[in-house]
Amino acid sequence: MRHRALVIIAWVLIAAAGGVLAPRTVEALRYEFALPGQPAYEANQRITAATGGGGAVDPLVLVARPRQAGPAAREAFETQVARVTAAAPGSRVLTPAGASELASPDGEVLVALVYPHVLPGPEPYAAALPALEAAAAQADVGGRPLTVTGTTVLEETSGGGRRGVLVEVVLGGLGALIVLAAVFGSLLAAVPLLVAVVSILATFLCLLGLTALTDVSFVVQYLVALIGLGVAIDYSLLIVMRWREQRAGGLDSTAAVVSAMATAGRSVVLSGVTVAVSLAALVLVPLPFLRSIGLGGLLIPLLSVATATTLVPVVLATAGERLQWPRRRITDPSSRAWRRIATVAVRHPALVALASTLLLLALAAPLLGLRLGSPRLDAYDASTPAGVATAQLTASGISPGVLRPTEVLLPPARAADAVARFAALPGVAAAVAPTSAGWRTPAGQLIQVWTGEDPATATSRTAVRTVRDVAATIPGAEVGGHPAEDADFVTAVYNDAPLVVLGIVVVTFLLLARALRSLWLPIKALLLNVVSIAAAYGITVLIWQDGVGSDLIFGTPASGAITIWVPIAVFAFLFGLSMDYEVFILSRMREAYDEHGSTPLAVIDGIARTGRLVTSAALILFLAFVALSTVPAVEVKILATALALGIAIDALIVRALLAPALVVLLGRLNWSLPRPLALVLRLPPEPSPRPPSTAAREAPDEASPSS
Repeated sequence: MRHRALVIIAWVLIAAAGGVLAPRTVEALRYEFALPGQPAYEANQRITAATGGGGAVDPLVLVARPRQAGPAAREAFETQVARVTAAAPGSRVLTPAGASELASPDGEVLVALVYPHVLPGPEPYAAALPALEAAAAQADVGGRPLTVTGTTVLEETSGGGRRGVLVEVVLGGLGALIVLAAVFGSLLAAVPLLVAVVSILATFLCLLGLTALTDVSFVVQYLVALIGLGVAIDYSLLIVMRWREQRAGGLDSTAAVVSAMATAGRSVVLSGVTVAVSLAALVLVPLPFLRSIGLGGLLIPLLSVATATTLVPVVLATAGERLQWPRRRITDPSSRAWRRIATVAVRHPALVALASTLLLLALAAPLLGLRLGSPRLDAYDASTPAGVATAQLTASGISPGVLRPTEVLLPPARAADAVARFAALPGVAAAVAPTSAGWRTPAGQLIQVWTGEDPATATSRTAVRTVRDVAATIPGAEVGGHPAEDADFVTAVYNDAPLVVLGIVVVTFLLLARALRSLWLPIKALLLNVVSIAAAYGITVLIWQDGVGSDLIFGTPASGAITIWVPIAVFAFLFGLSMDYEVFILSRMREAYDEHGSTPLAVIDGIARTGRLVTSAALILFLAFVALSTVPAVEVKILATALALGIAIDALIVRALLAPALVVLLGRLNWSLPRPLALVLRLPPEPSPRPPSTAAREAPDEASPSS
């Protein structure tokens, strides 16, 4: 506060630079999901290098439904496919002439697979697809035009196209403004929002520097914008509310700022470091895009803490009094409603703990059926032309596997034997070694293997594993394609998951143990986080995998599987964000306990003074994630769903009911710190517990857990 002008000028310049350069930051983001060292990824890289397309990018599919089936229709189809694919020179093409399985048994549906050259970025067929669609619309096979479909087309048409992150920021900001206006009833509501804007723009500026050092995933822009919005507002809200509380206690504006920073400011720093540590653990995963999410996400809490602990004090000390218009009367921040809720938890801790735990376990139960992978084909919008064509293809008897093939690259001399062996495997509908242009390359012969069912089903995943086992016995054979890379994706992400989780847990425990001067409070917090996240996973599986409400809530069919990288990213973000609320509440309980020495009264005081804050902060984050769920990309919708549910469950069930009940049940153990741990954390040993104060001894029967 001695350098107010310097602080304000510095943040204005940083925010301005971040705003001006934000478009360049977004352009520098990457859309690839690289899996270096994984066999399917390496095979796909070689396939793409040799042919210009294919590999992990599924083909475009031309579908014809002639009015009258027969040889004439087939001949017309071959002619029209050649004319249409001329619009994308260099494409690999496979028609029924090269694989009879691409025609339905009755001849009423004819299919051609087209592999144009792919481009880097969000739309690999951005150059070829418009030209192919225009040419297909002019084609005529038996009195009907050709329709272009394929998983890339289905994703684009089902999602309604991609859009910038600004829409989500505006939606989240409007929701936050409504909540803040209800909390403050004055112009103070603008302070956390202003700080959030500065924090987001500063993070985008730092993110631009990060893109110069390493590839950064496109997902990071949404996380920076929406989680940055929520976290920066949360931290600012905590400090502003503590400042108002100190003003209500009689301190002047400047003294209230100093007092708020000594208490709430300390909690903000601890919370921000905890969130940063959780996200930094993603760097341990040997995948570039997850590392980039960890590095990019790491900037969010650090910049939010920086703005909350520098800009907020300056604004409050300079203009805090004027910003309290029109509600100038400062009220007691303690909430009567939350005091009553805390009193129930104190009077019946065992009952509240048991009921909350059973509810969370019930919510987590669907997690036992978790399936990781790409969406099923029937998860896409069936009302679009591409969706209709896909439904006609799969209903005609043609294998759904043609839309997401497994590709095998091997020496040409071994192709005939390999085709026969693959075709005989259970779950495989057909295997072909096309002889047309583009299928035999200097790198080897390409073979297509199509599963009999949707590639996302368990039967097809087993079939792909069997194909890979057989290919391993063929010298020089490499298995690529989307289904094989999905399987390697799971292995690459979750083989190291225990290491990531262990790293997060250990560091978080040490941070909390030192901040709270307790052994059991951090252990309890960690266990509750696991249960809370499991419950969020369970409902997400119920909605997106099992389809309970996905169409009603999002207007999107169930995906049939959870995107592979979502659970590990959700864990990292939710673990840190949930700790925010735990730190806010437990820090206040610790203050109260140090004041009067009564655990039950500390629980009541802590919840009464933080319940409204935590609820408001959680609601703001929840609305930010609701805004994130409007992003067209299905994987981002799933991520947003899990994050929103996790925040709601944590704030309303875990921190409001279960955590207070467990604190009461643990009693004095909450506040104990064994001497060896105190020495490790470089803290003085805990003094002997003080006797409860007069107020505590005279407290009603909620002070006795046994009651």
